[in-house]
Amino acid sequence: MTNILLSALIVIAACTSPDTSIANDTTNADIDPSKILIVYLSRTNNTKAVAEMIHANVGGTLVALELENPYPENYRATVEQVVRENESNYLPPLKTKIDNIEKYDVVFVGAPTWGMKLPPPMKSFLKQYNLSGKTVIPFNTNGGYGVGSSFQTVKDLCPDSKVLEGFSTKGGEEIYGIYLAIKDEKAQQVQGDVKSWLREIKIIK
Repeated sequence: MTNILLSALIVIAACTSPDTSIANDTTNADIDPSKILIVYLSRTNNTKAVAEMIHANVGGTLVALELENPYPENYRATVEQVVRENESNYLPPLKTKIDNIEKYDVVFVGAPTWGMKLPPPMKSFLKQYNLSGKTVIPFNTNGGYGVGSSFQTVKDLCPDSKVLEGFSTKGGEEIYGIYLAIKDEKAQQVQGDVKSWLREIKIIK
């Protein structure tokens, strides 16, 4: 097994239909919830769980990234495909379409760490849509090895955006058969962590 594949096997952590909501009373008064977009990629629903926590705090539009050609259900087959995509800089086409991207001022982008990198579908999103002049906020779940180069890649792909400090937490470890980890007591802890982070970056009061 190659070193690249071993690296990729480290993590494929944590898709649903769009949702829209009104932010609660804690949202920063300067931010109109109708101008907030939360886009996420989730394989084992951990990143989805964090996205929903953010949504509960800030409102906005919640969108799951879906591919025209979904990845295999088999974990190792997906890992091998992602390795090939990263090596060739392939950007998988998205089934998800965002209408009127220009109306959003704040865009949260969430994804798991795959092979210590930002997953190709999220790179597809950041390449496909013009986020110039917007505030971009990354968030991440991982199997315990951190964000890798994910947040740096978001910055690299959004050179004309204001990229704020990202949020990361441990999610599932699909390689070991651990899928949804952000539940029960863990979910309560992450909810608190998410709220603290949103306050730190001045998205909520």
